[in-house]
Amino acid sequence: MKKFGLLAGIFLSLLLICSLIVGAADEIVIGVYEPMTGPMAAGGQMTMEGVNLAFEQTPTVLDKPIKMVLVDNKSEKVEAANAVARLIEYEKAVAIVGSYGSSCAIPGSEVANKAGIPMVGCSPTNPLVTLGKPYAFRACFIDPFQGAVMANFAVSNLHAKTAVVIQDIASDYAVGLSNFFREAFIKLTGDPKSIVGLISYQTGDQDFTAQVTYAAGKKPDVVFVPAGSYGDAALIIKQGKEMGITANFLGGDTWEAPEFIEVGGEAVEGGYFSTHFDATAVTTEAAKKFSDSFQKKYNREPSAFAALGFDAFNLVIDAIKRAGSADPKAIRDALAVTKDYEGVTGMITLDFNGDATKDAIIKTIENGKFKYVATVHPF
Repeated sequence: MKKFGLLAGIFLSLLLICSLIVGAADEIVIGVYEPMTGPMAAGGQMTMEGVNLAFEQTPTVLDKPIKMVLVDNKSEKVEAANAVARLIEYEKAVAIVGSYGSSCAIPGSEVANKAGIPMVGCSPTNPLVTLGKPYAFRACFIDPFQGAVMANFAVSNLHAKTAVVIQDIASDYAVGLSNFFREAFIKLTGDPKSIVGLISYQTGDQDFTAQVTYAAGKKPDVVFVPAGSYGDAALIIKQGKEMGITANFLGGDTWEAPEFIEVGGEAVEGGYFSTHFDATAVTTEAAKKFSDSFQKKYNREPSAFAALGFDAFNLVIDAIKRAGSADPKAIRDALAVTKDYEGVTGMITLDFNGDATKDAIIKTIENGKFKYVATVHPF
């Protein structure tokens, strides 16, 4: 009797193991690597709100359950590469979504591309995220466009003739955006000396006395702060205003975090920045549905990063459906021919580099809130 019981137990254990193996084989794993901790945590958390909503709305594809696995990249380059390696090697992800922050997305995309696993970035705008990597894509526009948008706004709308740039030298995003803004500003003003100052700092610095003193001394029409961290940008503006700078402050999409306003307070009022989405300027039916469902789930309007997380996850799902397969190469090939996809952040067409061709949004800070200013179409 004891022998029978032992055999029965072994049999049941084998059945359980088999069912787990079959269940795992039936799952389609989509990996996500976002900064849940570290200086970029707010961006990663906003992104995940959109990813989680997309996953809730589409938990299956090709009649199979989706397993969404999130790994914290801790806002660090090495951790980002490790996170992607873990998603591929251990979790067996067939596609990957992420990451907020180009400095994390660049090493992550290198690992994914080498392994032949398609990756769709949500908001990393540096061109190097996808350049020369056939398995790397993104749902957002890139910095040459974003830099030109802000330079054009400075010249055409603010009638700026001179600018100072304060950049985070440790951030791939900030350095790249700084370069593209300066290039476009000089071209638009027609004056090679229109950038009257360029000064750098390091991520996480708290005292920007040297930088804002330098900027104040140049008496520019605008100060461009392409910070890798919203916290750094807010402190720079705050200390700049205290130093007596009256010029308009401009920035990129990293400014769009509630913490930017919390840290900067009244000092950031009237600043302008480029971003990817605004709920008051929806352009697609998908955007309206997303805004409604986001409001219902989170009881507030979605951020641009939530919208991009939603789009990036759904671009992967759309590619799997069109490929009719969860094979990574088939997904990659489907992503590469994505055209006029109706996304939340606009109609998305992926170009030969895997980058999204789409509109940019300009916002300002008014009465402690982000406010829509304009939509800018690709030049």
